[in-house]
Amino acid sequence: MIKVLFTITNDVYTDQRVNKMARTLHSMGFSPVIAGIRRRNSPPFNPSYARIRRMPMFFRKGFFFYAEYNIRLFLHLLFARYELLVANDLDTLPAAHLASRIRRKELVYDTHEYFTGTPEVMDRPRVYRVWKFFENRLFPRQNTIITVNRSIARLYEEEYGRPLHVVRNLPPRFTSGGIVTRAGLGVGEQTRIIILQGAGINVERGGEELILAMQPQFGLERTQLWIIGDGNALDGLKSLAAKGGLGEKLRFFPRMPYEQMMEHTALADIGVSLDKDRSINYRYSLPNKVFDYIMAGVPVLASNLPEVARTVTDYGVGRVVEEVAPAAIALALKEMLDDQDKLQRYRHNCLEAAKVLCWEREEDVVRTIYGRFLER
Repeated sequence: MIKVLFTITNDVYTDQRVNKMARTLHSMGFSPVIAGIRRRNSPPFNPSYARIRRMPMFFRKGFFFYAEYNIRLFLHLLFARYELLVANDLDTLPAAHLASRIRRKELVYDTHEYFTGTPEVMDRPRVYRVWKFFENRLFPRQNTIITVNRSIARLYEEEYGRPLHVVRNLPPRFTSGGIVTRAGLGVGEQTRIIILQGAGINVERGGEELILAMQPQFGLERTQLWIIGDGNALDGLKSLAAKGGLGEKLRFFPRMPYEQMMEHTALADIGVSLDKDRSINYRYSLPNKVFDYIMAGVPVLASNLPEVARTVTDYGVGRVVEEVAPAAIALALKEMLDDQDKLQRYRHNCLEAAKVLCWEREEDVVRTIYGRFLER
């Protein structure tokens, strides 16, 4: 079997895209290894389709974290056994590219976002210059490049003149097993549930405005907001909720295994994706949670970003809100909840769309991209 080594800078446990890729490549006859980092709260993880390598880190964030990670990763890649490398995002590419050149191994670059267009990079000039330097030097030298949607692929193609493959981050097929119930969570059948979930509950993604929309003056009675997951905005959201005195109208759930998160999602009446047009990366993003909602049969309320709005309107799975503001969000949610006939049509359209917007269909693209490495 051809050994393929994936490199990531986050916890292997929560990286759904890399795990789906590894599972697909394992089914093709590859032997995947995923190299990530070990955090203090990293849960045990031993999937059947891949071996896991978690590197302990002294630094936890910032310049020294990325420098330490790439040095550790480079040293590991110099001696590890593999025939194919897959570098996930720009923050793993320097080490992976250098090691692949020294050892004359094939390298696939999978960029999950428009990396230098994220607020965390573009708002910090020195950080931006460092990452743009690496991108300018390394991106044009890659032979096989994958990204998550057509808009981001077009940006890179225009900038660097390199063709990209598009593999959308679609969820696997899911059917609720009824393991998680409203009764078990102490939620009445008459309570409407709004959900915001995912691994990236981050700043500028509408969480603050969504919480403010739950205030009494906006009229969302018998409604509860669930926020499930983790991210850099979470502490601020909890503080905002406490100050607002929302009490039982708001519930926070910790990061949880994907299947468990989807069981919770399936109980919701509406799923929200309210990323703002804050940066190039956000503008052209297509968040995983949009497809998770669709897969769970949950109508979507989304902000008017090109890729997201196109998905919601083309498949008729929900509504697009023009302004990410508490009053506008509350009004849209209220109108959706009050029109049960239309909400039911959205649910039906979600389940129909889920037959197409699933990983089992998307992995045909993955098989085409990686199949050529088996033929060598």
